[in-house]
Amino acid sequence: MEYAASSERIAAAFGELTGSTIDMGPIGVGPGRLAKVVANARLGEPELRRYLGEPITFDMAIPLHVVLLLDLAVDRHRFEVDGTVHLHLTVRTAAPLRVLIDIAEPRAGDVRINVTTGTRRGQLLRILASVDHEIRRFIARYIAREIRQPHIAALRDIDVAARLDQAWRI
Repeated sequence: MEYAASSERIAAAFGELTGSTIDMGPIGVGPGRLAKVVANARLGEPELRRYLGEPITFDMAIPLHVVLLLDLAVDRHRFEVDGTVHLHLTVRTAAPLRVLIDIAEPRAGDVRINVTTGTRRGQLLRILASVDHEIRRFIARYIAREIRQPHIAALRDIDVAARLDQAWRI
């Protein structure tokens, strides 16, 4: 099982998720949905830390960069966001001859970010409108939705018996 759940294999399985770009908006936010938000996010290559033991576990940190534009109709504010999404993975076996990778769905607290803006008004707005929290919440929901996608779910279920059968057909 340690071979099937190597760091390289786990990183390759999540290669489809990372490197992707998320485009969001415009979305109405705030009272009366008067403000509009447009965001562009890019997910980087994951960093894995493997923990040996029973069961085998991984901590995955996915770097991200977000450019967010908040349009208040009277003025616009641009926010630059850098950070990481932290995921916890557990590898376990299942009958008959399967290796499963369970991923704890991220919450807003699993997203660590640093938000910057070029103006004092933007900094004040960031605090009053809880921009940091909204960004963390959105990214956590997006990653949770992505790891539930069928193509990612298929990568999390390794059918060892089928692979052995294919190897013997040579």
